[in-house]
Order: sequence, then structure tokens, then C-alpha cells
Amino acid sequence: MALEELKAQIALLLEEMVNQPEDEHEVLEQLREKLNELRAMGMPLPDDLVALEKRLEERFPESRA
Repeated sequence: MALEELKAQIALLLEEMVNQPEDEHEVLEQLREKLNELRAMGMPLPDDLVALEKRLEERFPESRA
């Protein structure tokens, strides 16, 4: 998957989190998938998204992989 497409999907996930905060757990799972795709491509991860992932994992500790 192209880097720009991943960035667009992450942006949509963040928008979804704002618009539907009750779905934060699902957004965490999707965000984790997208960040793992970036990791697999050897791309640097944006610090703010890594921090968001960490905060969500603290909020939903049962979802840790």
C-alpha cells in the first residue's frame, strides 16, 4: 500500500475518533494496523500518532497485542 494512501486512511481514522468517540476501541485496532504497515515498510512513525496509540492502549489495556 502506498504511503500516501496509508496517511489518508489514518487521517480518516482520526476524524472518525472525533466524530464517533464511542468507537475508540475499534479505531485503536485500525490505527495499530496502519502503524504496523508503516513499520513494516521501514517508514518513520509520526510522534503524535505513536503518542495517540500509547494513550489509547493505556485506556484499553485489554487490547494490547
